Amino acid sequence: MNKNGAIIIIEDDEDDQFLLEQAFNELGYENDRMYFPDGVAALEYLHGEISLPFLILSDINLPMLDGLDLRRKLKNDADMNLKCIPYLYLTTALNHQVVIDAYSASAQGFFVKPSSYEDIKDTIRLIVEYWRKCATPNNFLK
Repeated sequence: MNKNGAIIIIEDDEDDQFLLEQAFNELGYENDRMYFPDGVAALEYLHGEISLPFLILSDINLPMLDGLDLRRKLKNDADMNLKCIPYLYLTTALNHQVVIDAYSASAQGFFVKPSSYEDIKDTIRLIVEYWRKCATPNNFLK
């Protein structure tokens, strides 16, 4: 995990992308944000020659490759596993089975998209601040 790296956001709803970007900007986070409309585009990007991202925020209901299948593919990729990129869900899809499936695929967090903008901002702040304080194996790499 690179605390100065990009935040990967996999979200197909442009209105949600806009609100998330507005929240990140208002909170003053300087991490670049990379938005992807589906799991396939995100997977292609993550398998490319990129610098280490800070974290991944993924919706579950996505076209082409949903967030759960994307997480499984990343989890089964030894190179990606060693990068220790936190994978969190930020979604409206909430039922018992979806939460079980998310954590079965080793998600590091599951957040329900808040309905108010202030709650979205608060959720983003909590997520980013938590992961900024968290130590991972690659925090010690030079």
